Amino acid sequence: MRFLQLLTLLSLLLLVIVPPTSATFYTNVSSIPPSHLLNATRSAWETFSKLAGCHVGDKAEGLSKLKQYFRRFGYISSSVADNNFTDDFDDVLKSAITTYQNNFNLKSTGKLDAPTLQQIVKPRCGNPDIISDMNAGKKLRTVARYSFFPGKPKWPKKNRELTYAFVPRNNLTEEVKNVFARAFTRWADVTPLNFTRSESVVGADIVIGFFAGEHGDGEPFDGPMGTLAHASSPPTGMFHLDGEEDWLISGEDVNRRKILPVTSVVDLESVAVHEIGHLLGLGHSSVEDAIMYPAIAGGDRKVELAKDDIEGIQRLYGDGSSGRRSETSGGDEFGGGLVFRLSLIVTCMLLVCW
Repeated sequence: MRFLQLLTLLSLLLLVIVPPTSATFYTNVSSIPPSHLLNATRSAWETFSKLAGCHVGDKAEGLSKLKQYFRRFGYISSSVADNNFTDDFDDVLKSAITTYQNNFNLKSTGKLDAPTLQQIVKPRCGNPDIISDMNAGKKLRTVARYSFFPGKPKWPKKNRELTYAFVPRNNLTEEVKNVFARAFTRWADVTPLNFTRSESVVGADIVIGFFAGEHGDGEPFDGPMGTLAHASSPPTGMFHLDGEEDWLISGEDVNRRKILPVTSVVDLESVAVHEIGHLLGLGHSSVEDAIMYPAIAGGDRKVELAKDDIEGIQRLYGDGSSGRRSETSGGDEFGGGLVFRLSLIVTCMLLVCW
C-alpha cells in the first residue's frame, strides 16, 4: 500500500516539470473546419486495419504493436512477456483478442475479424479495461455490468464536498470550464457528492489539465483519435486530457447521440462525464449505452448517465437523498488521508512553479 502511495507521489511530482499544452476547441458544429469532417477516419490505431483476417499461425507486420495495445489496456498481463513482442500471431494474442471480444460483446472468434478491428480503432479512454474487471472473460451478467477499481476505492465519508481546479497554464475559457461543470453536475444529481470549482489548484481534490504525449504519469497520449483522456481512482484526483485532440465544447443538441455523421472532433462533455466516473471509483462497463463504456466514436455525444452507471455509482455512495445519510458497505478508502495530503503538497508545488 505504501509503495503504491509513493508511486502516486512520484507521478504527481513529474507533472511539476511537464508543461501543459494548449488544446483546440470548437464552440459549435458549424465552426468545425471542413477538413476535419473529411478526415474523419484518421486514428492513432488506423494501421491496425490492415491486419484484418489474421489468426493463429500468421505473421504480419504490426502485430507486435497490436500486442502492445492489448497490454496497455490490460488484455496481456505484464507478467506474460516484456516489451519485445514479435509479429507472430501466437496463443497470447489469441487469448487477448478473445477476452477483448467478450468484453465488447463481440462474437468470440479469437481472430481479427472486421467487427473486432472496427472496435479497436475507435478513440477511447486511456484507463485499462481488465484492471477494472470490466467482464474479464467472465460470464456476462444479465443486469449490471458496471465495475470498480481493485479494492473499490472511493472518496471517504468525511469528504462529500469535492473541489476541482484547472491547470493554470492551459488558460481555459469560461465556456470550456462550464463544460466540466455540467459534467460534474450529472454525477452530483445521483449521489450525495457536491462539486465546487476552485480558482487555485492548492488544496483542490481534483486537478484537470490538457497535456500532449508523455506528461509524467507513465501514460503518454498518442495524438488525435487515440486515447482521449485518463483519470485516477479516488482519492488521488488526477484528470488528464489529450491536448492534441480537437474538442467540441458546445452544449447544444443535448438529446442527440450523433452530432455529425462523421468527424474527427471529440465531444468534450462526453469524455468529461466518463472520466469523472473514474475519479469517483467506477471502472469500465461493457454496456455500450453506459457512460463508462470505454470507447466513443468521433461525432458521437453521450452525456446522460445510463441505468448501469447510476447503479454502479450508488453502490459506492448511495443515492442523492438517502445516500447523504448512509452508504452501501464494502468500499475501500485506499489510504485516502495520506494520498490526499500528498496531492495537496504537490498542488502547492505546482502553484509555486507556475
